[in-house]
Amino acid sequence: MTKTVFTTRMPLGWFAALPTHNIMMPAGEALSTEETDRELADCDILVSTFSFPVTADIIASAPRLRLIANLGVGYNNIDIAAATLRGIMVTNTPQPVIEPTAEHTFALMLGIAHRMAELDRKMRLPQSPIRFGVMENLGTAISGKRLGIIGMGRIGQSVARKAAAFGMTVAYHNRHRLPEEKEAELHTEYMPLDRLLGTSDIITLHMPYTPESHHIIDSRALSLMKPSAILVNTARGACVDEHALAAHLAERKIWGAALDVYEHEPVVSPELYTLDNVLLAPHTGTATVECRQAMASCVCDNIRAFVSGRYEEMDWVNKF
Repeated sequence: MTKTVFTTRMPLGWFAALPTHNIMMPAGEALSTEETDRELADCDILVSTFSFPVTADIIASAPRLRLIANLGVGYNNIDIAAATLRGIMVTNTPQPVIEPTAEHTFALMLGIAHRMAELDRKMRLPQSPIRFGVMENLGTAISGKRLGIIGMGRIGQSVARKAAAFGMTVAYHNRHRLPEEKEAELHTEYMPLDRLLGTSDIITLHMPYTPESHHIIDSRALSLMKPSAILVNTARGACVDEHALAAHLAERKIWGAALDVYEHEPVVSPELYTLDNVLLAPHTGTATVECRQAMASCVCDNIRAFVSGRYEEMDWVNKF
């Protein structure tokens, strides 16, 4: 009988569409060391999440493992090279995360531009320093501003479409330029990275984490940005040099930043907690009930296709 092990505890009802076989859900929030040692020995399918690293050692401890079905679009939590070497397929759930992440991007963008978290926090103080008045608590508009999108895949394109509703102009940088007809459809302009950084009012990251995107926003990149610029990151934390960002924010070299992901997640650079011009969210870009259920359904589809040998229907990460 096929055995499926989950790295992270989730409602079993979300996976009712799985083929009838042995399912092991962790007793706690995530697999314990004891559960890992015991359950992976005869595991055929591993359902993973971004919060649980599937290392080469984990993979080596599962001699029967044939599929890692990741619940999430990002898969840098998985040692893809080790899985591929073993002939283990890896899938992800790209479609369900598009709209929730794009929505979250605008929530963060508006939140930092209008200083919402900062002002809410200050209003709750016993002796609040907040004053009401025409010239008090001023934020900055996003309407009429240039949005620079780094990473123009499905999420980046959704963000571009939504930007039109806010009256923003859109520029983008991507590893591969989009066809002209797609640029026209999205009302966007391709720019080299340095030009985008120097001319955009708001910069939002939507690329996968790879060696090439590691610290794509570093001290040099930050120094190219306008003093009035805002950085939004819903991609992966290590795309940004967190200490360099904290230094630029502390010195008010940019307006602000809104972060959903962190370089050493779940650890957040302590300097960021002391700054008013940064909005922090705990990796909640896809954290809606509807999205999680849709992601679970996508995992079920990938597993059912795998079990049935319909590999062309799977959301592959490492096609052989």
